[in-house]
Amino acid sequence: MLTAAVLVISGCEREKREFVMPEAATGQPSSTAVSPLVGGQTDLAYRAQQQRNYGENAYQLSQGKELYGAFNCYGCHAWGGGDIGPPLMDDKWIYGGEIDQIYLSIAQGRANGMPAFGKITSEQIWQLSAFVRAMAGEAPKAAAPGRDDHMRSPVPQENTPQPIRIDERKD
Repeated sequence: MLTAAVLVISGCEREKREFVMPEAATGQPSSTAVSPLVGGQTDLAYRAQQQRNYGENAYQLSQGKELYGAFNCYGCHAWGGGDIGPPLMDDKWIYGGEIDQIYLSIAQGRANGMPAFGKITSEQIWQLSAFVRAMAGEAPKAAAPGRDDHMRSPVPQENTPQPIRIDERKD
């Protein structure tokens, strides 16, 4: 009996798992070429690290999705299809579509309408940048956020359980 108790207790300790977030560099990109037309050096290792830490992480993408709604990004860009702001679901990006380029567009703003969001934390800007790339289909399928409840189709009526009324019951 004592042996069984010791095995059970030691077995519980073995299954203890802790979730540890990867160490993420949350600072602003030091230098990034905005587009092929504008000169500048791009730190490709830093870009790849941020893409791994934010763009391929389901938690970071879901946080970015929440922030997209909280900061009213859909007010200008809708849910990616564009409105008074440009669409975010295509591959045509004036200021670049890489995660660090999107970061700078959010943090610094852009001429003709995109306001600067430099007052929010750097991590939140990285999360937003990752979600914007995910909207354009640039996230791994395993990490990409799912559809919102308002986008889901309703359950077909024939699959919806109907209550049985007492006067219709057959005995």
